[in-house]
Amino acid sequence: MDFLEELKWRGLIHDQTPGIEAELASGMKLGYIGFDPTAPSMTIGNYVQIMLLKFFQLSGHKPVVLMGGATGRIGDPSGKDKERTLKSYDELDNNLAHQQRQLMKFLEFEKGENKAVLVNNLDFYKNMNVLDFLRDVGKNLTINYMMSKDSVKNRIERGLSFTEFSYQLLQGYDFAKMNKDLGVTVEMGGSDQYGNITAGIEMSRKLNGAKVFAVTTPLLTKADGTKFGKSEGGNIWLDPKLTSPYKFYQFWLNSNDADLPTFFRYFSLRKKEEILELEATYKDDPQSLKRILAEELTIRVHSQEDYDAVLRVTQILFNKKASKEQLMSLKATDLALVSQEIPSFELAQSDLEDGLNIVSLLATKTSILGSNSEVRKAIKNNAISVNKEKISNHETSLSSSQLLHNQYIMIENGKKNKFMIVFK
Repeated sequence: MDFLEELKWRGLIHDQTPGIEAELASGMKLGYIGFDPTAPSMTIGNYVQIMLLKFFQLSGHKPVVLMGGATGRIGDPSGKDKERTLKSYDELDNNLAHQQRQLMKFLEFEKGENKAVLVNNLDFYKNMNVLDFLRDVGKNLTINYMMSKDSVKNRIERGLSFTEFSYQLLQGYDFAKMNKDLGVTVEMGGSDQYGNITAGIEMSRKLNGAKVFAVTTPLLTKADGTKFGKSEGGNIWLDPKLTSPYKFYQFWLNSNDADLPTFFRYFSLRKKEEILELEATYKDDPQSLKRILAEELTIRVHSQEDYDAVLRVTQILFNKKASKEQLMSLKATDLALVSQEIPSFELAQSDLEDGLNIVSLLATKTSILGSNSEVRKAIKNNAISVNKEKISNHETSLSSSQLLHNQYIMIENGKKNKFMIVFK
């Protein structure tokens, strides 16, 4: 694919510097994006930039991932209305190692002439003392130049420390350093990074006498104007321990119909013709289109196995006709996932030793129902099920033999109210 043409039809270009078309047309080029490890995992907000690197690689160019082992210690003021809280070095190092592992999944680092390269900018600065930095780096940008950047101007009135003010020096030097050492000629990023990126273009010119280029993406917002990448529960992480594959899948499934064209262009690896055909085919059925996108992204970000588990869990949670056999076929990991999505209660395994009366379980050990009489009434109305089996007698006792994977019992009160009891 032609990189810039691909970005244009996908709506992924906000700014580009003059001459970048000729630069990319002249052969394989190296282009980079920086990621600061200030969070424990990448988010789907970061995934916009990961997709940019992916399209760059699919176009025959060589992506360079720059991990901000140094810049993460400073804090980028871009897009922030107040000073960052600095992370400890240990936390940053752990975040960086985890994010590196995540990135390995999305780009080709092993094969091909244009296999991806991973660099840590801490290596640029760890042996540089403050005098070297001020003389060799700080000398190359004027205060007037730095003050003109939006990331600085937007913060001057509220307050901006010298630490964050100096961030653009670091990012600018990153570009110049990789241009000199690796031959990187393109930096990419979100539009909020444009000021920092142009600082790198200026520094590459002064330090290396090199002409380098940039392209930035629009900041992605949803149709309702809210920030992309968050749900009511907070960030949507790429780490399954922080955002389960089920929640990840549901995020796309519950997205606004109006966001679908943008989401397909930003995140699908399908070709233009296929995306346009899908949109035409399902123009009156946006929910099917969401399922197609949710499937593609869940498999790519997580795995086929995780996607299959999501479908099994979805059946149990939303299919009113789900059978006992379907529940019994769930893996322990599936049941753990179900327990995260419905109200759950933890009890001790010892509670089952002498049999656990159903009335006591629902009204005393848990708050599924408010009183013994409510439990008896629900049982009389044939509303209570344990592991998809109806309970007809309020004297019924549960035992360890009913545990699913030696840990779980699923309770249903009517068709819609589901609960998981987790025995520790």
